[in-house]
Amino acid sequence: MSNALLDFYRCPPHLLPKSLPSLWHLLPACPRQPASETSQIIDYLRRERYALNGYEGNRHFLSTPALMRAYYHLRPLLGVSVRKYLQRLFLGDWRKLAFPRWPVDTSVENLLEQSLLLSMRASNVERMPFIWFWPNGAMSSVIITHDVETSAGLRGISGLQDIDDAFNIRASYQLVPEERYYIPEGLRAKILSRGCEVNIQDLNHDGRLFSSQEMFFRRAPAINDHLKRYGAQGFRSGSLYRNVEWYGALSAAYDMSVPNVAHLEPQRGGCCTVFPYFIGKLLELPLTTIQDYSLFHILGEYSTDLWKEQISLITQKHGLASFIIHPDYLKEARAVEVYRNLLAHLAVLRRDGRAWIALPGDVNRWWRERSRMKLVSQDGQWKIAGSGHERAQVAYARVVGGQLTYCLDER
Repeated sequence: MSNALLDFYRCPPHLLPKSLPSLWHLLPACPRQPASETSQIIDYLRRERYALNGYEGNRHFLSTPALMRAYYHLRPLLGVSVRKYLQRLFLGDWRKLAFPRWPVDTSVENLLEQSLLLSMRASNVERMPFIWFWPNGAMSSVIITHDVETSAGLRGISGLQDIDDAFNIRASYQLVPEERYYIPEGLRAKILSRGCEVNIQDLNHDGRLFSSQEMFFRRAPAINDHLKRYGAQGFRSGSLYRNVEWYGALSAAYDMSVPNVAHLEPQRGGCCTVFPYFIGKLLELPLTTIQDYSLFHILGEYSTDLWKEQISLITQKHGLASFIIHPDYLKEARAVEVYRNLLAHLAVLRRDGRAWIALPGDVNRWWRERSRMKLVSQDGQWKIAGSGHERAQVAYARVVGGQLTYCLDER
């Protein structure tokens, strides 16, 4: 039986059959593969391996090392108007990309649900107990992250915290530790004093961190030193460049660099999931919504419509809605208003019990605790054992009208 299925649902292994038919035929726009277990198919998507196998959208914004060096050398001198013109020019074909599916791709969840459905039928099980995805029965999860790109963004941190505080929402701040700007002594303590987190963003944000394996492994020790210096658990790469096969060199507990759908990112692809997942010992918290920069400056939209659509699709799967909001780009009054409207919408979801709004570190700790919990049968009842079990809830998967449905045991 697939490890991915057991890891995702945390269900009792003895209730599942040992093997299932191949599910490769369910993958859209992917090359045909030999029969394989679900876990291998899931890795194929989560690790973006399809991007190495003839994927039509696999090209970078800056196609050569020389072009990349020139762009990032000139980037501080380029205004937003010039940058967004170049990015719109390069990304103009994004609507033609059929895979991953815009605006949210849940191929991984679809495969897991189909696999569980087949397992239940093969085992003649009417309902399958599993450990619910989020603490205290929350229907989904939300994290707000703020990447600080420039010294102007650094100066905007306090005002951004005021906006978040108005909705009782805490966020993480990703700082570039070298070259981009001077980080004042005591800034970390000020951010932490308001209940927020500090994480590391890249090394110097020059676009070259993942340009080669040699470059990455040369810079990884310095990144690890900064993680230790700032007491940071999380990492995000500049511009969301990534190669998850190299992540073992990082000492971070979690990463936030892999988009769900990367149509509007310099590096195309996407992990096709709205849930955290492990890459070795590191936990990936994927970016599952459009960045504020892309929304405002590439699509030219100043409303929450797309964000709300993405939130709806994510919460239908009970997943993680993660956001990147830059203090650097919340300069216009209309951009600030859109962000306030987003926070107001999220606050309503929290009030109604539909979302657990947490810090990335909280999600990391919960997902790790959940990964070690087990379901045990006591006196004919399913109980959860393991650290953090007091916040966990037993849920059940049922087949209704040929479809898989979830319910909490008390609902």
